[in-house]
Amino acid sequence: MIYVGIDVAKDKHDCFAMNSEGEILIEKLTIANNLNGFETLYNSLMNFSDSLDNIKVGLEATGHYSNNILNFLTEKGFNIYLINPLQTNLYVKGQSLRKTKTDKLDAHIIATMLISDNLKPYIPVSYHISELKSLTRHRFRLVKENSKFKTSLVRLVDIVFPEFPKIVSSVAQKSCLALLYELPSAKEIAECNLKHLTHLLSENSNKKFDKDKAIEIRELAQKSIGLNSNSVSFELKQTISIIQFLQQQIDDIEKRIKEILKELNSPILSIPGISYKLAGTIIAEIGDISRFDSPAKLLAFAGLDPSMYQSGKFFSTHSVMVKRGSKYLRFALINAARMVCMNDVTFNNFKVKKLSEGKHYRVTLGHVAKKLVRVIYYLLKTNNVYQADKIA
Repeated sequence: MIYVGIDVAKDKHDCFAMNSEGEILIEKLTIANNLNGFETLYNSLMNFSDSLDNIKVGLEATGHYSNNILNFLTEKGFNIYLINPLQTNLYVKGQSLRKTKTDKLDAHIIATMLISDNLKPYIPVSYHISELKSLTRHRFRLVKENSKFKTSLVRLVDIVFPEFPKIVSSVAQKSCLALLYELPSAKEIAECNLKHLTHLLSENSNKKFDKDKAIEIRELAQKSIGLNSNSVSFELKQTISIIQFLQQQIDDIEKRIKEILKELNSPILSIPGISYKLAGTIIAEIGDISRFDSPAKLLAFAGLDPSMYQSGKFFSTHSVMVKRGSKYLRFALINAARMVCMNDVTFNNFKVKKLSEGKHYRVTLGHVAKKLVRVIYYLLKTNNVYQADKIA
C-alpha cells in the first residue's frame, strides 16, 4: 500500500509518499495549483503502482484551497481521506515536544496518519448537496453583511430622525426604507405633501400604513431634533440602496434553495417549524448521512456536544458547548430548535421541562437542538417523515 500526504496551500501543494514498509517514495514534491501540477502528481504516483486501490491519498480540509485538487483526485478514482486540521495539529503535538512546522513535515505527518489512524474515506457529495452547500453558505455571508448595514441604518436614523424608530416596528422594513430613501431627513419629511407621503407609505406597506400614520410621522418630523445634514442624508440613501440590493440577492438565493429542496424532497421538511432556508443549510452541511455512525457523531460534527473534564477524583460539573465543527450547521440547528418548539407539542413540552429545571433559555435551546439532531438523524437514515403533534 502507498500512502500519500498532501499539504494544501493557495498557489502550490507539497506532497510526500511512502509505502507500508516505511520506505520513502517521494520525499518532497511541490506541485503548482493548476492542471499541469495535478497531472505531475498523478504521473508520479502511477510510477509506483498500476492500481489505484493500492494508493491512499490524504489531505487536510482547508476550505476552498483543497476543492480543486480534491475534485481532480476524486475524478481519477483515488482513495481520498479528508482530515480535519485539528486532528493533524494534535497528532503533531503528540509526536514531538518541539515546535516545528513546515509544509514538508505536514505532508509527511498526513501520510503517517493514513497508516496509524482509523480514518474514514472521503465520500463525494451529490450534485444537489454541493449546490445547496454553496448557496446556503453564500446566503449566510450575505445575511451577515446585510445585518451590518442595518446596524448602520439605525445609527444614521438616530442622527437625522431619532424619534422615528419609536413609532415603527423596524426601520429596516420595506415601507420605512422607501420613505427614508426618498426623504432622508426629518426636515424633508416634515415639508412633504401629505397626499404624497400617504401614498408612499401605503404603496410600500401593502396598505398597512394609512393617512393617519402619515400624519403621525409628519407631525413627529416637524418637532424632531434630528440633524439636517446633506452628507449624513447622502450616507443614509447609499446605505438603504445597499440593504435593498443585498436583500434582493438573498431573495434570489432563497428561491434557488427552495427549487433544489423540492427536487430532493427531504424528510427534514416534515418537521414543523423547519423552513426551506433552515432545511437547506442542515441538509447541505450534513451531506451524506452514512458518514455518521450515530447521532452522537452528528452532534459532535455540529459542535453541539458538551466538553468533558475529569482528572483523578475531580469531575467538572460545568460543561460548555464544544463549538467545533460546522458553524453553519450549529447556527441552523439552534434556530431550528427555537422554531420547532413554537410549532410542535413534543418539542415544546421538552423545552418547558428543561426550563422548569432551572436551565437558562440558551442552555435549554441547546438541549432542544440535541433532541432535534437525534430526530433528524433517524429521519435521514430511514427516510421516514416526522409524525408531528402540532400546537393548536
